[in-house]
Amino acid sequence: MAQETTTLSSSAQQTRSSWPALWALVIGFFMILVDATIVAVGVPAIMRGLDADVNSVIWVTSSYLLAYAVPLLITGRLGDRVGPKWIYLIGLTVFTLSSLWCGFAGTITLLIVARVFQGLGASMMTPQTMTVITRTFPPEQRGRAMALWGAVAGIAGIVGPIAGGLLIDGPGWEWIFFINVPVGAVAFVLALRLVPRLETHSHRFDILGVLLSAGGMFAIVFGIQQGESYNWDTWIWGLIGSGVALMIAFVVWQRLNRSEPLVPLALFRDRNFSLSNGAILTVGFMILAMQLPFMLYAQTVRGFTPTQAALLMLPNAIVGIILAPIVGRLVDRYHPRYLAGFGLLVDAVALVWASLVLRPDTPVWQLLLPLTLLGVGTAFTFGPIGVSANRNLPLHQAGAGSGVFNATRQVGSVLGSAAIAALMESRLAAELPAMPGGASPSESEFGTLPPQLQDGFATAMSQSLLLPAAVIFLGFIVTIFLVAPKHLVAGRAGGSH
Repeated sequence: MAQETTTLSSSAQQTRSSWPALWALVIGFFMILVDATIVAVGVPAIMRGLDADVNSVIWVTSSYLLAYAVPLLITGRLGDRVGPKWIYLIGLTVFTLSSLWCGFAGTITLLIVARVFQGLGASMMTPQTMTVITRTFPPEQRGRAMALWGAVAGIAGIVGPIAGGLLIDGPGWEWIFFINVPVGAVAFVLALRLVPRLETHSHRFDILGVLLSAGGMFAIVFGIQQGESYNWDTWIWGLIGSGVALMIAFVVWQRLNRSEPLVPLALFRDRNFSLSNGAILTVGFMILAMQLPFMLYAQTVRGFTPTQAALLMLPNAIVGIILAPIVGRLVDRYHPRYLAGFGLLVDAVALVWASLVLRPDTPVWQLLLPLTLLGVGTAFTFGPIGVSANRNLPLHQAGAGSGVFNATRQVGSVLGSAAIAALMESRLAAELPAMPGGASPSESEFGTLPPQLQDGFATAMSQSLLLPAAVIFLGFIVTIFLVAPKHLVAGRAGGSH
């Protein structure tokens, strides 16, 4: 009886502390997501500051995303075993110290290495936020909690470039990393005080699964991103093929592993979990793949400063912030198919529209219209998809489910970064065969282009935007097959009597 009373008291304590704990966690979550996108606006400045070419700077993003994505499969489980609070705090410490290292990096190589450690810290933090939601909020409140999580994810992708522009034009590109230090310190204190200790579950770790997935992802991403640089030689295709083979071997091993696989394939028996992972993959792809060509166009063709280029995203951010609480209230009341499907379709339309108006002489107001529409679509995607993924998972698989879902989103970002880098380089080579002096576009130090080259560069960036548009449309098709959550089905059944 005493044990029961203790358990009930602990449960009540967790319920009371759920919202303050979530707010404490999303501060760090917001910071790491901003960091995933903030580099996009700083590409020209980092190239100039560290004397690097565009492909090297793309690795500043890709190395972070790759180090972020691969460990997510195990850090979710680690949170279940050690406790989400402690894994989150360790990850936050690693991320914050690595941010300091990034700011002091004097070469592109050191910056890429520091970004790897940043990604490792982020991978420890992210799954714990979704785990806390699943394990501390009652089912009827999880929709609103996950909507907050989703809104933070969506807004971070928009705010990142704006914050980056202001910092780059002010104290310098190094401050897009230094800014994380005071924010990380505040987030650490809040999480230490407000996040409850949760019951732990024993897990074994699938080391072979980690090696297979890490090797496969690295081979695929490196091959896609470096393919254009090596003229798509046979060994590049062999590397990509090897990566695919390793990922197939990973899936087979997960099925054969009778102990405790890294990815419990039983999770995918839930239809909405499987479909939501497919949808969030396309969202992760889209967010990274649209920002790089747009920011290069704004700064290189239009001659905007980083702040001016980033402020083009301001209407996008404002719309997302306004709509986020509205969508949060809708998530528990309406079919996720309609909410997420609407958002993804709007995103696809907005990107095609942006591609059509990306010209050297386009009035600024015509650029703002599709970007604003993109904010509407993004506001309707993260929350409904996140809720659909995790609503039906048992509590003991919360960490595994969170890890898989976040890993899927980050894999999408990694693939988006690699694919858009390859596509941009290919289109630049086609539209601008040689820069002045005979340099290739990827080797040139980007500044404002002379008028005779602006049209070709704008065309290359415009064509590149069609890739994320096509991928996000695939996400829309996936969401058509989502099914209504049990409480909505039960509600309709009750109303029919």
